[in-house]
Amino acid sequence: MPRVKHEYVICKDGFGMSIQASETSYCSPRDNEGPYTHVEIGFPNAVECMLAGFAEDPDRPTETVYGWVPVGLVKAIIIKHGGVEEGTHPEFDIDNEQSFELAKALSEIKSNQAGK
Repeated sequence: MPRVKHEYVICKDGFGMSIQASETSYCSPRDNEGPYTHVEIGFPNAVECMLAGFAEDPDRPTETVYGWVPVGLVKAIIIKHGGVEEGTHPEFDIDNEQSFELAKALSEIKSNQAGK
């Protein structure tokens, strides 16, 4: 199967990021078929603190890639920013581990919003 380059994702609140997965991306599985449990995020248009630990170059958070980001966390970030307005992403494999990642991230988002 040939590599698919997904369109840059723009969320409803304007936050944007590239979400890619292929045999040459920092993802799992590392193939062109998926579905994927971990994906590569690239070049977000704003700092997203939930991605910080995955940055290839943490000193340049909007000019770097983020490798092997759990799709549960990516899904939570998309929800945090209002959902996808435009763009595409690889098929996510929300298995038990990723369901836990999603729940944990959504709980963190809720706690941070309550603390404001």
